[in-house]
Amino acid sequence: MERISVDGREIILVGTAHVSRESIAEVRKTIQDEAPSMVCVELDEGRYQSMIEKDNWSKLNVMKVFREGKGFLLMANLVLGSFQRRMGNELGVKPGEEMQAAIDTAKEMEIPFSLADREIQITLRRAWAKCNFWNKCKLLATLLASAFTTEKLTQEEIEGLKNHNELDGMMAELANYLPSVKEALIDERDAYLAKKIYDAAPEGGKTVAVLGAGHIPGIKRILGGNAVSTLDLGTIEAIPPKSFIGKHLNWLFPILILGLIVIGFIRAGADVSLSMLLRWLLLNGGLAVLGSIIALAHPLTLLVSFVGAPIGTLSPILSIGIFAGMTEAWVRKPRVEDAENINTDVTSIKGMYKNRIIHALLVFFLAGIGGAIGNIIAVPSLAGLLFK
Repeated sequence: MERISVDGREIILVGTAHVSRESIAEVRKTIQDEAPSMVCVELDEGRYQSMIEKDNWSKLNVMKVFREGKGFLLMANLVLGSFQRRMGNELGVKPGEEMQAAIDTAKEMEIPFSLADREIQITLRRAWAKCNFWNKCKLLATLLASAFTTEKLTQEEIEGLKNHNELDGMMAELANYLPSVKEALIDERDAYLAKKIYDAAPEGGKTVAVLGAGHIPGIKRILGGNAVSTLDLGTIEAIPPKSFIGKHLNWLFPILILGLIVIGFIRAGADVSLSMLLRWLLLNGGLAVLGSIIALAHPLTLLVSFVGAPIGTLSPILSIGIFAGMTEAWVRKPRVEDAENINTDVTSIKGMYKNRIIHALLVFFLAGIGGAIGNIIAVPSLAGLLFK
């Protein structure tokens, strides 16, 4: 617990481990003992609504998610929480239960509370936008590794996460591995949380802020720097515009592939051009089908994967896996129980394949990855046919 005074505001920072029973007790006791004028929690409006609306997932329209191009975003949301949820299940604690305890205690004591975190969608989109192609691959690999890991932590190891020396090491490791992601997930949110806490804290009053322990050093530094009142949140709430290359990257493979096929027709005739076209279709569509097979997709989805992957490649608006994902969601329509069990099923491989919502996302993701690999292989392969 850290106590800070800034501009006539007394702010008490309570660092927690998000799946710690001890953290829940500490949060309740701190609020009860301090009787603050305001309680701030590390939650955004979307996550808060999902906590209080038990049927939140039942309102999910998977087809709409695919049509709006939010498949990767939804999958990242699910995977990001899966490891934490798995740890919580092992310890009998729901992730975010300490935040719920802070809100419940504030309500019991008739203390106003404030949601101080940035919307998770903005955080994920900023993290993704800041990654180059290589870092995007590393991020996806990290997400998948966290989804399928079988690592188990003890209660003592969970409590050790609140030790600042251990956290400093973890943050340093993250910064070295993916500095752009660390900036969006940690640094920007430190600034955002500090500003929201400062704005919510009444002058002459006391505020208790409940936060993941990893944010405490950064928020303490920002609040103690006496410049928090001038922080502009607008710059870290906006989605960074794509660079010139980023805006036109989706056109790269269609132009390369079609350009090679046209050059093949001009230089070597229709037979070579047709061979190049068939090779691309087989590589692009075939590897998209392979991704769908790995995802245990329906036979109709396999056919659509093969046909849809080239269309997805040639249309910058459509992703390669979108047809496969939508077909799987249409053939195996999500059930009420899939929505009800999505948080549990995402924590195991068996659950991910059994749950029709997550399964459709897996098909979308793996078919897309397969088709993209097919395109990458196709460019040198077509060039080899052209210049042999």
